[in-house]
Amino acid sequence: MELISLTSQKNESTTSAQQKVIAYLENHDLASMEKGSHAIKGDDFFVNVIEYDTTDEENRIWEAHKAYLDIHVVATGKERIYHSFIENMTSGEYHEDDDYLEITGSKESVINVSPNQLLVFYPEDTHKTGVKAGQAMTVKKGVFKIKI
Repeated sequence: MELISLTSQKNESTTSAQQKVIAYLENHDLASMEKGSHAIKGDDFFVNVIEYDTTDEENRIWEAHKAYLDIHVVATGKERIYHSFIENMTSGEYHEDDDYLEITGSKESVINVSPNQLLVFYPEDTHKTGVKAGQAMTVKKGVFKIKI
C-alpha cells in the first residue's frame, strides 16, 4: 500500500503505474466524469468512477484483488479506508470475473483519504473503503485498475 500526494509527487520517484494515473488526471476531471467504467487502454488500464455515502465500518466489506493494482483517487469528499496485509486475514472465495477476493479479519492501519492523494493497493493488501472520517459524506472517486 502506498499513499502519495498528487501535488508534490510528480517526479521520478513515482512508479510507472502511478505515473499513468497522474498523466490521465492531467487531462481528465474525475469530479465531472460520469459514474461507471471508462476504458483507458482496454482491459489493461481503466477507471471505475464511483460515488457513495460513507458510513460506519460494520456496513462495509473487506476486499483484495489479484489481477489488478487498485489505485484510488478521491475527487470530492473524504473517506477512511482500513488496511491489513492479506497474510493476517482470512481469504474467502475469489470472483475471477470481477477480480474480487472475499476477505475477513481486523484492521491493522487506518488511512484518511481526501482529494489530491493517490492510494495504491497491491495484491498483498486488503482494504475496507467507504468508512466515514468523522461525519458521513458523499465521496466521488476514481478507482483505477492496472493489470499486473
